[in-house]
Amino acid sequence: MRNLDLGLLRTFVAIAEQESFVKAAQRVSRTQSAVTQQMQRLEAQVQAKLFQRAGRGKALTEQGVALLDYARQILAVHDEAVRSLAATESKEPITIGAPPDVADTILPALLSRFSKLLPGVRINVHVARGILLMDALKRGEIELTVSMLDRPGYERIVLRNSPAAWLCAADYVYDRTQPLPLIISEPPSMFREMALEHLNRAGVPWRIVHTSSTLPGVRAALRGGLGVTVRTIEMLSPEFKVLGDREGLPRLPDVTFYLYLRDFSTTGEVARQLFRAVAGSR
Repeated sequence: MRNLDLGLLRTFVAIAEQESFVKAAQRVSRTQSAVTQQMQRLEAQVQAKLFQRAGRGKALTEQGVALLDYARQILAVHDEAVRSLAATESKEPITIGAPPDVADTILPALLSRFSKLLPGVRINVHVARGILLMDALKRGEIELTVSMLDRPGYERIVLRNSPAAWLCAADYVYDRTQPLPLIISEPPSMFREMALEHLNRAGVPWRIVHTSSTLPGVRAALRGGLGVTVRTIEMLSPEFKVLGDREGLPRLPDVTFYLYLRDFSTTGEVARQLFRAVAGSR
């Protein structure tokens, strides 16, 4: 007997309710390509075609409509079980860490997800640089943290993978005859290291025109048209644009967002339940 993945079912329901792969991707905090891959995996699990072309979009097949009802029931029972168990636990507040890049991009959707999985739990958010948050997690000052740093040895869940991109102001014009003007964070910074490593590897000349200790400082320099920076695609907005192959800039790797949990033996039950609930809803 095949087991159905709850995370795949949750994305499937989101697509059906949003009637759009793009909107569903935003709802489940994933990229559109990741959502497409999830549905391919779900179709393999149920051994049936779930979607069919309908104009420029896609609609549920007969098998998809049948699965939708079952998926809603399965998820409802799962979520109710999590809520019921959590209701018996202490509602002591838990603290989750988030780097600035996460705090105003993927964190709002994640907090909404937390509140649905464990309603009534008070969550405090501590915003700081990723390396400081991992130190705080190790010292026991926070229970959970979202991080883009790869730190084996901790309990962790992959939340999503996002493309990194060269960003600049929407009206910025890059002069390829001059060294690339870089706007970067103070070290240690994974985006600083990523930018310099890939530019050096590709032989692209560069110069640092602005260094900031904060994300708002980086954004301000971008808006002012000082140069180019590296961030994940979540930071893209109408005031910014992406540079790439056409401008002779090297391709950048995806960035993985993790949810880390402090050591099980020292973490409160509510934080452990929240972590398990997120893992079960993937």
